[in-house]
Amino acid sequence: MSEINTLINVINKFRDDRDWRKYHNPKDLAISISIEAAELLEDFQWISSEKALETNQENIREEIADILIYSLMFCSELNLDVKEIIEEKLMKNMRKYPVRKN
Repeated sequence: MSEINTLINVINKFRDDRDWRKYHNPKDLAISISIEAAELLEDFQWISSEKALETNQENIREEIADILIYSLMFCSELNLDVKEIIEEKLMKNMRKYPVRKN
């Protein structure tokens, strides 16, 4: 079992132990990913990246974790292989945006 699948199992156990699965349908997971991404943006609002990283490091880490947790639960819910879909997208992007040497 991959490390990603092990992590998904830990996340899903946390969810299931609290009987939260009923709230984690694809629509609500997609909404939650978007909300957590917006919360991450708040850490950068009105200040420079440098200042945000200096003053909001802990919250930035927590918001990124929330985004990843919901994203992994979303993949689990849809039976998507995380490694496979990332590799497929990278290959598509490589074709779409080839390296150009100047």
